[in-house]
Formats: sequence, C-alpha cells, structure tokens
Amino acid sequence: MTDNQFSSIAISPAQLTNLDSLGYHTMTPIQAKGLPVVLEGKDLMANAKTGSGKTATFGIGLLEHINPRFFGVQALILCPTRELADQVSKELRKLARSTANIKLVVLCGGKPSSIQKASLKNGAHIIVGTPGRVYDHLERGTLDLDGLKTLVLDEADKMLDMGFADSVNDVISYAPVKRQTLLFSATFPDAVRKMGQHILNEPVTVSVDVEHDDSVIQQTFYRVTHENREQTLLRLFATYQPKTSVIFCHTKIQCDEVAEYLRSHKVEAQAMHGDFEQYDRDRVLVQFANNSCPVLVATDVAARGLDIKSLELVINFELPRDPEIYIHRIGRTGRAGEEGKALNLFTDNEKQRVKSIENYLNKPVVIEKTNDLSPPSKFSLYAPMTTLLIDVGRKSKVRAGDILGALTRDAKLVGAQIGKIDIFDTFSYVAFEHEIAKEALQYLNSEQGKIKGRSVKARRA
Repeated sequence: MTDNQFSSIAISPAQLTNLDSLGYHTMTPIQAKGLPVVLEGKDLMANAKTGSGKTATFGIGLLEHINPRFFGVQALILCPTRELADQVSKELRKLARSTANIKLVVLCGGKPSSIQKASLKNGAHIIVGTPGRVYDHLERGTLDLDGLKTLVLDEADKMLDMGFADSVNDVISYAPVKRQTLLFSATFPDAVRKMGQHILNEPVTVSVDVEHDDSVIQQTFYRVTHENREQTLLRLFATYQPKTSVIFCHTKIQCDEVAEYLRSHKVEAQAMHGDFEQYDRDRVLVQFANNSCPVLVATDVAARGLDIKSLELVINFELPRDPEIYIHRIGRTGRAGEEGKALNLFTDNEKQRVKSIENYLNKPVVIEKTNDLSPPSKFSLYAPMTTLLIDVGRKSKVRAGDILGALTRDAKLVGAQIGKIDIFDTFSYVAFEHEIAKEALQYLNSEQGKIKGRSVKARRA
C-alpha cells in the first residue's frame, strides 16, 4: 500500500473524524501493513517494536467489528503486565470514542476480583488483561468468551519470557475455535513461532523494520572497566544533560545500587524491578511520567508498559546478551518524530555482546572515548515536579477536572503549575511545580480542602 492515509482504508467516517482529533493523520508502517489484514478478518502474526503504533493497528480493527448492541465479550487482549494492560486500555478508550456505549473492562492482578466480577456482571464488549487473572475469571464462571470475535496477544515474546505459556493456552481453551487471532511480538524466538502455529489459522505475516534509523536514535558505545563503570555513568549525565532517561540493568541488586549511587551524586533517580509490589510500581511509573522523577533505573521486565513519548536518553549500564533485547530497549527513545540517544557501556569481557549487536545491525557501532566526556563534579539533576497522593479516586466518582477545579478555583492555585493527574480506584496522584507543592499540601489537609464536597487527606508520594 502506497497511500498511508487512514482514509484510504475501510473504516467508518466517525472513526476517521476521531483519529483526526487524536492527531492520527497518517499510518505508521505497522498500521499500513497490518490494519487492512485486521479489517479483512484474517489472522495476523506481526513483528513490531514498542512505540510502532501496534495498539491502534488491532484497536481500530476490532472496534470496526464490534456490535455495541450485543453486551457480550467480543474482543480479548492479553498483555504480559498490568502496566501494559493499563496502557492498552487507555489507548482503546480513546479509539472507542467514535462508537457509542462501548464498555471495556481491565482484568489484572493487584485489584480485587470481586470488583472485577461486578463489572463483568453488567456486560462488557472488550476485555484487556493479564493471562492469569483472565483465566481466573474464566474458571470461576464470571467471564464468558462464547461471543468472542477477536483475540489479541500483545507482546507475546514477553508473555512467554515471564512464564505465561500455560496460562495463555488455558485462556485460549475457553475461546471459540472460529475467531480472529492477532499475535504481536517484538522478537520471534522459536517459542513464539510455535505458539503462532498452534493458535493462528493461515495467518498473514507482517514485519516492519525492527532496527532504528540512525537519524532518529543516535547510538554510541563506551568501553569502560568494571571499576569506572559508575563514574562513567555520571560523566554521561554531565555530558548529555538529559531531562529524562532510563537506565537498563540486568539484576534487581544492580538497579538498587545504581539508583543509590546516582542519588548520592546529586542525580535524582528511582529503581524499579520485580521485587516491587504493584502499588510501588505504579507510584514510580506515575512519578517518572509526570516529571517528578527524571531517571528510572530498571530491569527489562519492570520497564514493560513504560509509555514516555519524549524520552531523551536510554543508557545500557550493561549490554544485554541478546541483540534483539538491545534493539527493544533503545526503541523507547526516538518516538513520535523526536530524536533520541542510546548510550552503551561495555567492558573487555563484554566485547562479544558488542559484536553480536554489530552482526544483528549488519554494520559497525560507533565507539567513543570516555576521555572526551565531561567531568561530573559540577553536574546535578533534580525533578521539576513534586507528586502528591490524595485519598480519593474512581470509587468516589472523582475525575481529573474535579481535582483541578478544587485546586484552581477553591485553593486559588495557578493551573499552569499543576501537572499530570492520575486517578486510581481509591487514590489519585497529582504533580505540582515545587514552589506550590507545599501550599497545595497545606490546603488539601486543611478544613477547607475538599474535592466534590468531600474532605480529603494528602501526602507526598
């Protein structure tokens, strides 16, 4: 297809208007190749990296097939993590604005099954969830897939990496044999190919370039010793001075140590890894997304679902052994038409990892000298925002506009100094510029501090 306009494919006029309002004017490569296949009702096996527009690829397609008048589950999207499920559900809700009365329910761990059961009892058109929790509802009889039209497996490689193969197969055993199945994966190891052969019916295979254009992501490598790796990390910050960055580490211990080292050298950073409870994972991701934390130090699995549109810098504190993981990591920068940088540290013992990346890219990498980096002594990096946690959320029927209204109308705070508002079931996170955070905290905890007429309590997140 040469025409990459959404208007060139068979989608409803209402959806075209909605896409235009969302700023979706032209299709990304995966959308141009995959969306026509989805609309035709065929099975799809798609190779696409994070940030390529794959959610809209399956989202637009499945919404065109849904009958709003039938309150049964017609589409199921399985995701490896709750963070990704939340990200996908938010995108689908935007895409569903063009169709009246579409109900979407998220089924993930970390939330009470009883609340999810109540939501399912009233019917749902779309389910987004993790394999374990979806299977749990199927086993309990609180979820019925008899009317399922479209099954989507998002980030299938990560689902298998995280040990969900059996759970995925268990869920599929409840699905109708006659259905459309869409499998998306950033990498295609043998396990993913075998899964595709097992669950897909004569699929169309679509692939987009998984490498990254040098004009979009500048990739630079630095040879270090084990002893000066952390010092070189500080020099990278002093040289490039990013406002936002993600540092990838191999282990949980390494994440904690690197984050602590940065904080002790005036670089504000938070770690995130598999030992974190869901509440803490949400807290860190919210703070990173709302500019209350400039540096995130994470393992690969912990960073799933990370959706930062303007991430300036990715640093591989230690290179992964698999070059596909390297490609996946650095793909978190250089999105939405912006340029990004990927900086990579390696020791002599890790030269083979560099070689593997070069073989994968089919070209030599750029290796710069650490001597050319700026000294770190006078550099510091702190977040421009502070996040407050307020004890009201969705269950209190509170919306972002209610919180913003209370802060600007009643507390007389300047709206431009209030940042992102994230609402969860029983609490909400609000970002403030530092100079008004203390005033906001005092107001919210005072007798006058009310949201929708209800007294609240607030604290620093």
